[in-house]
Amino acid sequence: MTDKNTVRNKIGLRNWVIIWVVGLAGQLCWNVENQWFNTFVYAKIAPDPVIINWMVAVSALVTTLSTFFSGTLSDRLGKRRPFIAIGYILWGAFTITFGSTEFLPKNNFIALAVAVVAADAIMSFFGSFGNDAGFNPWTTDISNEKNRGGLGAVIAVQPVIATIVGTVVSGFIIESVDYFGFFIIMGVFIAAVGVYGLFAVKESPTLRPNIDPKGFGHQFLSAFNFKIAFKDRLLMWVFFIFSVFFISFNVYFSYILNYFIFTLGYEEGMAGIIMGVGLVIAIPLTFIAGRFINHGKFTPVLCVAVAINIIGLMVLQSSHIVALFAGIILVGGGYMCVYQSLMIWVKNLYPEDKRGAFEGIRLLFYVLIPMALGTTIASPIIREMGIPVVNEFGVTGYAPTSMLFVIAAAIAVLTYIPIYFAYREQKRQKETNDANA
Repeated sequence: MTDKNTVRNKIGLRNWVIIWVVGLAGQLCWNVENQWFNTFVYAKIAPDPVIINWMVAVSALVTTLSTFFSGTLSDRLGKRRPFIAIGYILWGAFTITFGSTEFLPKNNFIALAVAVVAADAIMSFFGSFGNDAGFNPWTTDISNEKNRGGLGAVIAVQPVIATIVGTVVSGFIIESVDYFGFFIIMGVFIAAVGVYGLFAVKESPTLRPNIDPKGFGHQFLSAFNFKIAFKDRLLMWVFFIFSVFFISFNVYFSYILNYFIFTLGYEEGMAGIIMGVGLVIAIPLTFIAGRFINHGKFTPVLCVAVAINIIGLMVLQSSHIVALFAGIILVGGGYMCVYQSLMIWVKNLYPEDKRGAFEGIRLLFYVLIPMALGTTIASPIIREMGIPVVNEFGVTGYAPTSMLFVIAAAIAVLTYIPIYFAYREQKRQKETNDANA
């Protein structure tokens, strides 16, 4: 006879296919935004880190607010599929719209910069609508604490595969058809995945509408009540780990391809290979980490992963090709294991009736704060210490230097502070639960 618990702990082939197709497509689109949008700005608009700073900060704000709004609505309706489908289709449409800013007049720099920032923000709104408020809560709905270690490994690997495909393949596509042709290809692809999600995704049978009788406005604003969110002090510290580590990450990540292309002089395709090959080699680390995560060993995994990440950032100080590959292996491996650990940890801690709304809180600490602060820290460093460059339209600016990796490593060290307090709180809660058992 089949054990009901065994059946319940299986995610199922159909859902695994959806997780890979929809999840990987979303990560690929985020990768394109986080990396190639920035090289696009340097090549087609102006090599100015301030534009990237504003673009990243505004899109992070819009993404977070979109997730709060859409996640609350998703919880209230008890539905994820419409958010995935509509969000991905419009995500694709506005990816193409962003690429079209290349053809705007270049005689008014401020107006051009505003248009670029606005186009990116609108695209980010629908990306969050589909991925953060639809897909991510759906993966939580269909899983449980017994199978989220394996799910976490997949979730952690997907951004890496997306980075590999998004850097290696995208780099060569851009060399072949230039940026606008590339954005058309990406936009059509992500919209097609949205259509697929409309027919393929099935709601979890355990998902129920969470309707606040005081109305949607009250329910939406309650998502900003951090006293409720932080009643679980462990969840609070996990959010803080997210924030500190990803501030470090965003100091360099938005500029790393510009560093390879405009500072070290590699073509887009070769820059993608450096990123991609190094990350491929780092993938097995996530499966090793997953075995520990399945046993609740979050803090040991985080301690090791952050250390690996810091070492990798220091190795990237060298411009030698071997050091670049080695640095990306270490940085990527550390990043993947940190992301994997934190994503599974918060999923285990979310209240069941507010998973969509709590995704908004996670994005506040994972996206808004880190992106706004990380790029704000990087921008003046690039302007003061960067290398002067000129793009194809004759617009001057500055390319980043390896100093970004030093600053990022120093900030990453601070991650150990919230990790320590999370460890203490986890231990305290376990002792309390054991005493009450």
